[in-house]
Amino acid sequence: MKFSKSVIGGVTLASASALVLVGCSSTGSDDEATNSAAPAGDAIIKTNGSEPENPLIPTMTNETGGGKILDAIFAGLVYYDATGAPHNEVAESIETEDSQTFTVKLKDGWTFTDGTPVQAHNFVDAWNYGANLDNAHANSYFFEPIEGFSWDEGVEEMSGLTVVDDLTFTITLKQPQSDFPLSLGYSAFYPLPDSAFEDMEAFGKAPVGNGPYTLASADDWKHDVQIDLAVNDSYVGERVPQNDGLSIVFYATPDAAYADLLANNVDVIDTIPDSAFETFEADLGDRAVNQPAAIFQSFTIPQDLEHFSGEEGALRRAAISMSIDRQLITDTIFQGTRTPASDFTSPVIDGWSDSIPGSEVLDYNPEKAVELWAEADAISEWDGTFQIGYNADGGHAGWVDPVTDQIKNTLGIDALGNPFATFGDFREQVSNRTIGTAFRTGWQADYPSLFNFLGPIYGTGAGSNDGDYSSTEFDDLLKAGSAEADTAKANEIFQQAQEILFTDLPAIPLWYSNVTGGYAETVDNVQFDWHSVPLFYEITKN
Repeated sequence: MKFSKSVIGGVTLASASALVLVGCSSTGSDDEATNSAAPAGDAIIKTNGSEPENPLIPTMTNETGGGKILDAIFAGLVYYDATGAPHNEVAESIETEDSQTFTVKLKDGWTFTDGTPVQAHNFVDAWNYGANLDNAHANSYFFEPIEGFSWDEGVEEMSGLTVVDDLTFTITLKQPQSDFPLSLGYSAFYPLPDSAFEDMEAFGKAPVGNGPYTLASADDWKHDVQIDLAVNDSYVGERVPQNDGLSIVFYATPDAAYADLLANNVDVIDTIPDSAFETFEADLGDRAVNQPAAIFQSFTIPQDLEHFSGEEGALRRAAISMSIDRQLITDTIFQGTRTPASDFTSPVIDGWSDSIPGSEVLDYNPEKAVELWAEADAISEWDGTFQIGYNADGGHAGWVDPVTDQIKNTLGIDALGNPFATFGDFREQVSNRTIGTAFRTGWQADYPSLFNFLGPIYGTGAGSNDGDYSSTEFDDLLKAGSAEADTAKANEIFQQAQEILFTDLPAIPLWYSNVTGGYAETVDNVQFDWHSVPLFYEITKN
């Protein structure tokens, strides 16, 4: 998931047989459904966030500001625990004999907050709507494996989805994909109530979900300020809130959120400003959080940017990468809360490797960088300024400035940051392809798989492929890895795909992030999960 922001290490990808999920029990209230009560009580958890880029529709949201909210107000077939292990939520079972056709049986008794039942057609209808290219939803890419999905035209119904009865549907993929069930906890696969299709625009402003929390009304979303979520009393899953609701505040800067944390005016934050990296663990003591997370950071150079296509572009991309001393920046700027990248994924994901052929392009090598830049100049002499765009409200100037200084000093060119006031302004330029410069990028895993770091970002036509990279060889390897039933063999193929990325460098890998956060004296039972998000439903107020 693209992120505006910043868990627990040792996440492993389950074996193919373990991906057939069956029979998890559910607990919760049987009270009548409601969508009318705003957060109330003394135990409301206040946290930081960012204004969602898009309306709150699961298949339309692929950044973490909106994703944090969707994960609180919706429940999917499965959810992930703190370590990234999948657990059935709405699904009673997900079974397959060939990793290509899956039979999904739902638990009875689930409802949306408008009181309507959660049934098989609510998943099928939501997925079909999100997959239909005519609707232009950012997460369409996640339905590409399903039979009947098309990149050429808007398809209203994928042939691979069949409703069997109210609580059963089948999924048929174009080819076997061993980790497909693992992806079903991602927000793109959430269900939608029938009412959503009556007015999808209105639904995006006040979504009706089936998760632990609920957005009681559109008035509780104060745009660019905060969003308030009440406890959903009709929720019957295992993520039962131990508090009275959430208030997610859209802070202008991480420094403002941290100041509020120190003053006990916010309960938990998942981003520490770089200005506090040196002191936050001393400031917070055992309430400080600094854990490995499934987060990768980079900057992307668009394929159509002048001087960065073809052979010239390949030389310049490599030269820029070798101009950056990642170790120096992670040590001095991030105070050890980052680790220099050695691939395009994350060390907490099973199958990760730090020795992929071609990864030497990430080594700091100023002499080689100058040599490659000169070779590119022989093709077409450089002119202009190299810039990296970023959102100023995310605390990124602290690393963009030293990175561009290193590029400037090594290559002898003008290089600097290109700040945008807000994340929304920045993402609008990136999404509309009008930014005109390189720009900072990052990925917080949607589900614990190497493929999730590769396909959605660099696959041809993928929803998060903001640099418009396309490689037939890379795409073919992604498909081959997905079709491999043996997880270890699949990971080997995904590593081969990364060799192509190291040659083409559609993005310049920078570092892996720890989740750096903390919580106030006002709360207990705070745990951050494998991809850096607090498990809000577990948090209790003192």
